[in-house]
Amino acid sequence: MLKQDMVREATRLTRAGRLVEATALLQRMLRGEAAADAASGAAAETSFATREPLIIDAKANVIGKADRPHSPDTSNRPRIPGEELRQHTRGRSGLGSRAKVKRGPPSTPDILPEGGKYIEGSHSNPAGSRNYRLFIPSNYRGQPLPLVVMLHGCTQSPDDFAAGTRMNFIAEEKTCLVVYPAQRREANQAKCWNWFRTADQQRGSGEPSLIAGITRQIMRDYAVDQKRVYIAGLSAGAAAAAIMGATYPDLYAAIGIHSGLACGAATDLPSAFVAMRQGASAASSGSGEGIILTGGRTVPTIVFHGDRDMTVHPSNGDHILGQSLRTTSTQTKLYRGRVQGGHAYTRTIHTDAGGRAILEHWNIHGAGHAWSGGSPAGSYTDPQGPDATREMLRFFLDHSLPEQSVARCP
Repeated sequence: MLKQDMVREATRLTRAGRLVEATALLQRMLRGEAAADAASGAAAETSFATREPLIIDAKANVIGKADRPHSPDTSNRPRIPGEELRQHTRGRSGLGSRAKVKRGPPSTPDILPEGGKYIEGSHSNPAGSRNYRLFIPSNYRGQPLPLVVMLHGCTQSPDDFAAGTRMNFIAEEKTCLVVYPAQRREANQAKCWNWFRTADQQRGSGEPSLIAGITRQIMRDYAVDQKRVYIAGLSAGAAAAAIMGATYPDLYAAIGIHSGLACGAATDLPSAFVAMRQGASAASSGSGEGIILTGGRTVPTIVFHGDRDMTVHPSNGDHILGQSLRTTSTQTKLYRGRVQGGHAYTRTIHTDAGGRAILEHWNIHGAGHAWSGGSPAGSYTDPQGPDATREMLRFFLDHSLPEQSVARCP
């Protein structure tokens, strides 16, 4: 089967709801293998059906270290290609491994700071229902607090994501609420947010309506500073966060995207694979106008991406900010540094005419597809920093929501 025929067949399978088969076909195409004829009978279908579900993530498990944002990069130690692919401790697979490794759930001390609360909830609307976990800091007394929405990656759970990012511990320090929506396996076999489907890229419908619904439910049930509500995610969760920033700019004051893709980077499974492997510009015309609000204000965005990410091409991080930079005039400041004993990085800050940082990009040198500076208590984490959780929350709290109108996905 020719490459174009494989793409057409994958599109047909996707529209028929047969994501496992479509994924397997696209994976074979990307590896350059000859595809089995999809019409050759039940034997080929059975082979496709037994393959892994769509997983838009990889795994590493390591512990974060303190960042030194403006320290000079003085080390020229060469990094071995695939260095981050090695196995780590505590019986978990290394980054990029697809091995089936049994892991116990994170323990309470890995998730919950002393004195805080971590409760379960659920939200339903015509698009379906999703559960969530909510962190309430120990010194909450009914005063309006900032709220951070955290969208996990594929195969993860709210508990796993909370343990790996340690967001609850930084939120305890800063006195913030944190909510973790949970993707259902029935919605995606690998528990990925369906960022690549047009039905889940629209305001008021699909998964965006459920995530926004959870956000608003917390805002109704607790005292929340309505101008300081933020959303962030990892990989598939990061791509979903980008969609939320574009479709609900009246709800979220800033967004954080770690190892993710821009809103509109893909509209189906074939274009999702192209965007992930080659960059969003290869999957689309790149003609989007960016995440822009009425009056010309850009949604403040912070991006983290490893330059050796083998799952989501690093150029996607540039594409996210590039959408906004096409229509926004900024001044650029660039810093280089290295975490002691860890990764070097380049931090690029784009400031508006008033000198306020509205876009920030952390290019982490030698890092793969994992949450920078995370904890080994959760999956998809990198030991060598910088601390994405602390930097992301710092960026968020520097921004609040003005009066604004709705933007569309580019």
